[in-house]
Amino acid sequence: MNFCSDCGARLERRVPPGDNRERFICDACDTVHYINPRIVAGCLPVWEDRVLLCRRANRPRSGFWTLPAGFLENNETIIAGATRETFEEANAVVANLDLYTIFSLPHISQIYLFYRADMTTPDHSPGFESLEVALFDEQDIPWDDLAFPVIRHTLEHFFSDRASGVFPVRSRDIIVDRDPKHFR
Repeated sequence: MNFCSDCGARLERRVPPGDNRERFICDACDTVHYINPRIVAGCLPVWEDRVLLCRRANRPRSGFWTLPAGFLENNETIIAGATRETFEEANAVVANLDLYTIFSLPHISQIYLFYRADMTTPDHSPGFESLEVALFDEQDIPWDDLAFPVIRHTLEHFFSDRASGVFPVRSRDIIVDRDPKHFR
């Protein structure tokens, strides 16, 4: 961030009084610009015994399978965002959303929230962000071609929990060591 979105003046990065983190600060209008994590909302859509997955059309991980999910929009509830993303990516309509997994990924400043959801019909087709969508039985999940660890964890929990019929809310921090010596 180089310029203030309020007045257009150049920003400086420093710790404001009463804070403990560096922020972008405008000395011209005294605005402190906070940059906070982005929220990703998604669904684990279920039809009978199968789950709906989307093959990503966009980077990162284009061509890999994922649950329908995306960034929450301003002025949108998390459930509305998860429902919208499911329709945008898979042209699938869901109901009975129930919070299921929460993942914090501080290394990319994202928080993922997935809801178990019932598909209202088995109808689905690729949206503009998907190359393909399909319903999968557990034994047919493309485990080696899943786009992200949060997808794998959510699916593993789901199939394990389905056996008992109890679906607790699961929460996990995914910590990636950002030390440059580990990126050689």
